[in-house]
Amino acid sequence: MVHFVGAGPGAPDLITLRGAELLRTADCVIYAGSLVNPALLGLTKEGCAVYNSAEMTLEQVLAVMKEQEAARHRTVRLHTGDPCLYGAVREQMDALDEAGIPYESTPGVSSFCGAAAALDAEYTLPGVSQSVIITRLAGRTPVPERESLASLAAHGATMVIFLSAGMLPGVQRALLEGAYTQETPAALVYKASWPEEKVVRCTVGTLADCGRENGISRTALVLVGDFLGRQYDRSRLYDPTFTTGYRQGTEG
Repeated sequence: MVHFVGAGPGAPDLITLRGAELLRTADCVIYAGSLVNPALLGLTKEGCAVYNSAEMTLEQVLAVMKEQEAARHRTVRLHTGDPCLYGAVREQMDALDEAGIPYESTPGVSSFCGAAAALDAEYTLPGVSQSVIITRLAGRTPVPERESLASLAAHGATMVIFLSAGMLPGVQRALLEGAYTQETPAALVYKASWPEEKVVRCTVGTLADCGRENGISRTALVLVGDFLGRQYDRSRLYDPTFTTGYRQGTEG
């Protein structure tokens, strides 16, 4: 069987207990070497075959999976964060379906969660934003026109932008075409939860300059929105006047 496992945002102890156990018992690990912390490979047992998919094509990855399955071995496909976000897992799963090879997925902590932790931030603040848009700027990988960054920016919601740290001037222009202003709070989080983590707070208007001044051009998330500001409403859930299914409030 093939196990798709989310490695978490970077820190080795942020992989799930299930994911760690699968690594310990795997006969073969194919890991996304460009982003997964190699320290996680220290969990593997002696004799485990290890492949770096950053140096492989899809066809080569699948060939290893088929070879391991024929030998009745357990394969872990270790992806960064959670595989469901920019993990290119669907094409692997479809190919495994065609080959009749069983698989299952173990979720991981996404880097967008790690970035919020690094900022001590809450994406969904009452009275500020109740939606989180996860997207990217079009580059060598195209984006559907209806999902252009400028179009999504029109909502003014909390936004987390992946895979775009190398195109910050374009990101800044697209954001300013939407509902954000020069003064809208923003942040760059480089390698969230890694030892070399770097957090840069800025505004949309200074985004590109801050990226350049801090040498951030890859492996970073761009976070945008008023959730990074100081103003928000108190949560109704813990308001003493608010009645819930578990306690009687003082309202009325």
